[in-house]
Amino acid sequence: MWKILVGIKDLMVLAAMLLFFGVLFGAMAARGGGAKPVGEGALLLKLDGPIVEQTSEADPFAALSGDGSPKEYRLRDVVRTLDKAASDDKVKAVVLDLDSFGGGYPAVTNEVAEAVRRVRDKKTVLAYATAYTDSGYRLAANASEIWMNPMGGTLFMGLGGSQLYYKGLIDKLGINAHVYRVGKYKSFVEPYTRDAASPEAKEEVVKLYEVLWGQWKEAVAKARPKARIADFLATPDKVIVAAQGDIAKANLDAGIVDKLGSRLDFNKHVADLVGAEKDKPAGSYKTIKYDAYLAANPLSDTGGKIGVITIAGDIIDGKSQNGSAGGDTVAKLVLDGLAKKDLKALVVRVDSPGGSALASEVMRTAISQAKAQKLPIVVSMGGVAASGGYWVSTAGDRIFAQPTTITGSIGIFGIIPTFENTLKKIGVTTDGVKTTPISGQPDIYSGTNAETDAIFQAGIENGYRQFITRVANARHKTPAQVDEIGQGRVWDGGTARQLGLVDQFGGLNDAIAEAAKRAGLKAGDYHAEYLEKKPGAFAKLIEQFTKSNNDDEDAATSGGDAFSRISAERRAVFARAVGDVKRIGTGAAVQARCLECEALGSQRPVQGDVALMQLILARFGW
Repeated sequence: MWKILVGIKDLMVLAAMLLFFGVLFGAMAARGGGAKPVGEGALLLKLDGPIVEQTSEADPFAALSGDGSPKEYRLRDVVRTLDKAASDDKVKAVVLDLDSFGGGYPAVTNEVAEAVRRVRDKKTVLAYATAYTDSGYRLAANASEIWMNPMGGTLFMGLGGSQLYYKGLIDKLGINAHVYRVGKYKSFVEPYTRDAASPEAKEEVVKLYEVLWGQWKEAVAKARPKARIADFLATPDKVIVAAQGDIAKANLDAGIVDKLGSRLDFNKHVADLVGAEKDKPAGSYKTIKYDAYLAANPLSDTGGKIGVITIAGDIIDGKSQNGSAGGDTVAKLVLDGLAKKDLKALVVRVDSPGGSALASEVMRTAISQAKAQKLPIVVSMGGVAASGGYWVSTAGDRIFAQPTTITGSIGIFGIIPTFENTLKKIGVTTDGVKTTPISGQPDIYSGTNAETDAIFQAGIENGYRQFITRVANARHKTPAQVDEIGQGRVWDGGTARQLGLVDQFGGLNDAIAEAAKRAGLKAGDYHAEYLEKKPGAFAKLIEQFTKSNNDDEDAATSGGDAFSRISAERRAVFARAVGDVKRIGTGAAVQARCLECEALGSQRPVQGDVALMQLILARFGW
């Protein structure tokens, strides 16, 4: 009877929740009535999060409790919004609020910066921040005016920094990390096998950073030719000491920013340009919100369909949510799209540092099915398409990338930890009976034996041969030629093009246009059909219910001064390192992943990594 009563109670609670959310959804739908037309004013892009290829799928209950992940902005939406604003007479100016900007890969920030520049060529663009990060300044440099809070200040950090190496800790704990790899430059396993980077790894990273940082300096100099940034890069200490510690004043004197002022001063300036909001506090200007503007300008759905499948984030086995690429999930999206028989071509958008080799092959196989329907396949590389990301790209007929895209890293590895020495430290031993040389292997209690090591290494070498064979077939090279430029090396997009790993420069729209051309479609006679998971009604409701007023001028939040921004970036680096340890221990046994790539992406860590870091710090009372 008690169980029946509890069941009735649970049913009543569930019914009440469904009724509540149903009424709420109906009210919001009635109030929304679809996309509303926007008025005139300044388009506000308050980028208080990173720009990514695919936004992560938020936990609705975490969102309701206010403990959701930081907001993310989809690259194609930001670029499309800016391009639309450039020719929209209702948009009198564009405001970039970069106070809490979370960054993105170099190729991503470059693409957005070029879109900002296209707007600037036609109308006023104003940027504001308390302190600009390197990626934030890459965007702001293309604005008509750069404002900064006088209590803030910008220091340019450049690329590079420290990487954690766990060999000493592993030895102290008695853990034996069995590493199987192919690729002289495949450095992802080095933190578990060395106490410092190998000469080969440093050589590779130095070359990559020189190219990427050189392109950053060149782009900023082109956008702000009068800005004297060289001294801030070479001798920042002398510049700041000479300014008696007033970083903002030093920035202004060097032409890095145009004006110093509070947010209220900035808002009043915008109001003078586009008009003030009536019956609002001083500093309120006519604002066009980003989300509303995006909704009011939807994608075209006329003409032939060019399917676009996105492979973003870590490549993992099985199913996944948005923000990571599960082999089974992506393969199903592709196969379901092809099954409708209405696609004219397929574009594969890759923005991944790699992951599971098996999942990469599952996705590549599904994508290759487009050839059975005689569909052109064009690959578009985003910020990064390395290791497993390049494995998937071998299915394409033509590959587009940006000069600052990070790609290559053609190599493969596997790691198996065993704990025989750890057990000895606490007096625990093992024994048992075996019927074959590999019974119970890999034995995490007693360690691997010679036969197991030989089998695993042979398997990894076979996986590498498959990798370079697929690349050789796709790029019309011999396996020996691919091996020469493979070995785990990471390349910038410009060098990759010279090596034949990439065909031409261009973004997603260029790849879609090329796919349409190969399908025999004329300009304007096609549209992109994104093959992606659609959020359910409940998820949409929660998204509407919890939507942040991130682009509301009344909800401005400060990202902090230069020191606060630097501190936040370092915490993000630590959180990511903690997460990497977790992923290497729980991910696929055989992986094609790029170590160097992940350090160049968003400055915002994954929410799960932050939670794990906080748990560890709390354990030690920090």
